[in-house]
Amino acid sequence: MLGYLHRGIPLESLLDTATPEEFEENRRFVEAIQDIRRFATEELGLKESANYTRYVALNRDYLAAVVSASAADSFARYEWWFPVVGKVPYKGFFNPEDARKEAEKLKKQGFDVWIRQVDAFSTLGWFSDPLYSYMREYPIYHLADLLIHETLHATVYLKGQSQFNEELAEFVGSEGSRLYMEKRFGPDAEEYQRMINAEKDQAAYLVFIKGMIAELDAVYTSSLDRAEKLRQKETLIQVAQNRFEAEYETRFNSDAYRGFSRLPVNNGYLELFRLYYDGGDYFKALYERSGEDLPLFIAAAKTLTAKGDPRQALAAALEQP
Repeated sequence: MLGYLHRGIPLESLLDTATPEEFEENRRFVEAIQDIRRFATEELGLKESANYTRYVALNRDYLAAVVSASAADSFARYEWWFPVVGKVPYKGFFNPEDARKEAEKLKKQGFDVWIRQVDAFSTLGWFSDPLYSYMREYPIYHLADLLIHETLHATVYLKGQSQFNEELAEFVGSEGSRLYMEKRFGPDAEEYQRMINAEKDQAAYLVFIKGMIAELDAVYTSSLDRAEKLRQKETLIQVAQNRFEAEYETRFNSDAYRGFSRLPVNNGYLELFRLYYDGGDYFKALYERSGEDLPLFIAAAKTLTAKGDPRQALAAALEQP
């Protein structure tokens, strides 16, 4: 990570070094980042910092390979321990080969393992998080979601509460992006409609995945022996993938999720959705009850500590006058 940080250049220098052919594209990117940062801090109340003011050119389209793992016959996630943040259910590697080695070690211990590519993560204020060259290709709603999500981590992070931290950042990133697009472009703009269509497909995918998880969890929590649980697991996953392929046209409006039926799905993959999205309905309901005021919602989250149940604490904070 430090190597990437040292390679960073000021974001504005993209304008100084651009060729005439590059200048307009660079200008749009720089201005979009600056505007999203202003919106996140000045309008949403997220922490102001030097994050996303520097730019790093990479020769790949992701930042790091992240390893996650779960028991093969339950959704008991594997956790790593780190100073400052405590236990977390993932471990990132800038060298993909190191990620594969970690994955193989866990597989030998009997875990279901998943490696995913991530495009950003927050250093929680310890360093100034940069932008990366592949982000130039992102639609503006994706940039807004990404920057607001990661800035939320730098604003609110409870040690040892990975589930809450990720669910909160996922919710605030998504809602913050929607508000940004609505204020900057309006609900009738093409950019806004692209975001809405992407959200609809994501919601349909999450409904399907959560259905799979519920079916598998019923097997894992049953009185069946381990061998039978594993046999039924493989059958359920295969049946679900076949159903997904057969029903794709009626569920989705784009090709974004077509690859699911060919993925080697296991508990490591499914556990990621439990981590990031299990509490989505809770946060949405709490947000609606509190008047759908995102700056107020974020202000309440900023009062939380790592003690006790953070969900209950957030609900209590939102009830304060």
